[in-house]
Amino acid sequence: MKRNFLVAAALFAAFAARPASAQVLIQMDQITCQQFLDADPDRQLLIGSWAGGYYSASKNLNMFQSNYAKRNTDVIFKYCREHKTEPFLASFMKEAH
Repeated sequence: MKRNFLVAAALFAAFAARPASAQVLIQMDQITCQQFLDADPDRQLLIGSWAGGYYSASKNLNMFQSNYAKRNTDVIFKYCREHKTEPFLASFMKEAH
């Protein structure tokens, strides 16, 4: 009985000591171009990758072409610098090819 208690306590301690993983919720239709530009590079990559996949799905495209990804990245950065108050996702959908 004492052994079962020690095993249970050890398991509880092991799981209780684990750091909690942060969950981030990004409301994609509410991000402005300025917020996208202000984000750190990792967040920009995440948002841009998601938007690229969303765009491809909306066009029923099932192939990834890196030249289009690079082009769309360049286009959206240029567009957002000139239209900072515009919604990012709508801008991406309008400007991406």
